[in-house]
Amino acid sequence: MPSANYRSLLRTPGAAAFFLPASLGRVGIAMTSLSIVWLVHSSTGAFSAAGLVAGGFAVCEALGAPQLARLVDRFGQTRILRPTLLVHALAVAVLLSLVAADADVAFLVVGGGLVGGSVPQLGAMSAARWAALLRPARAAELPTAFALESISNAGAFLVGPTLVSALAAADHAVTGMVSAVSLSVFSGLFLATQRITAPPAALGGAEHAGDKGQLLCGPVLLLMGLNLAIGIFFGAMQVSVTAFAVEYGAPGAVGPIFAVSSCSGLLAGWFYGLRRWRAAPPVQLLSVTGVLSLGALLLFTVGSPFGLGLVVVLTGAAIPPLLALFPLFTESTVHQAVLTQAFAWLGAAGAAGSAAAAALSGWAIDSVGPRGGFAVTAAAAAAMTLQGLAGLRVLRTPHVRWRRRGEGPH
Repeated sequence: MPSANYRSLLRTPGAAAFFLPASLGRVGIAMTSLSIVWLVHSSTGAFSAAGLVAGGFAVCEALGAPQLARLVDRFGQTRILRPTLLVHALAVAVLLSLVAADADVAFLVVGGGLVGGSVPQLGAMSAARWAALLRPARAAELPTAFALESISNAGAFLVGPTLVSALAAADHAVTGMVSAVSLSVFSGLFLATQRITAPPAALGGAEHAGDKGQLLCGPVLLLMGLNLAIGIFFGAMQVSVTAFAVEYGAPGAVGPIFAVSSCSGLLAGWFYGLRRWRAAPPVQLLSVTGVLSLGALLLFTVGSPFGLGLVVVLTGAAIPPLLALFPLFTESTVHQAVLTQAFAWLGAAGAAGSAAAAALSGWAIDSVGPRGGFAVTAAAAAAMTLQGLAGLRVLRTPHVRWRRRGEGPH
């Protein structure tokens, strides 16, 4: 059966023991930002204050993630993960205390920043473990492993925000925040116990120092640009779809539209990981970004929430293959000694793009309506297509270790 690809991966000794807790922890991380919004809003009654605190969270997460990942690469996941989880739990406790004390918004922003700066990078750690587990003997299975990671990520951002919204609607914003940190911390603690599959620490040796420069090479910079663009796409879509539904008098359609997009992505990611594609990954990248650009252009033609729901089926389906290709290119480019850092930098670029898009698309919507926001998404998709064209050359250069159909390094 085709699904044996996924089963064989998870039956690899130690694989399920790190993948499942990392996936559960992702749900907690996916809940955190929205939990902060509802928590602060329940206290202050102002979405402006909630947005500032959530913005502080996003900025500090984008800045802190690569630094935490650098420590992980240098000293190992187990040694860094436990103190990181402790700091994260204390940061959430500080924020909850500030909210309970009706502290000034400036202090709440600082609290949100502490939470963001200490978010455990469970996704980057899980991806690094797959690379360490499958290289070099089973390198052909890495595309399927990273597709599984993209499915996990999509599922987390479907379940997490839905759970937070349900708790907030029942006037349990504090419970949402506590649930988020509990999932992240306890899943992370279990992950830290899985020493067998943890990548070896570089320990600051000469080899580690020499490979830092790989983080500035052309393929990684290109991948950071792609992640920045996809972050802008995500951020603009969230605001634009909401504005469109409100303009058409159907605010209740927002949840179903995003649910349809997420389900489309889950199915596309599942199917993508089951196939062994004949086209080279750079060609796949260009093809998928082209589909995303087409979907973004179709947004301008919709005239109802139902029509918008049909279009987001296409845009949602294009995302998981991209999220599987990005780590595949990264793993094939950089040395294992800096792999977690590379994954974290890509995530930081995506987070920065999402944060910038929220403000940019909001301005565009206020100026010309929801289609102004769709223009931001179309520009981001077009930027990804142009970068995909560049990827045909940059991602095929000799220093990239990947070869056709997932072969091992040279």
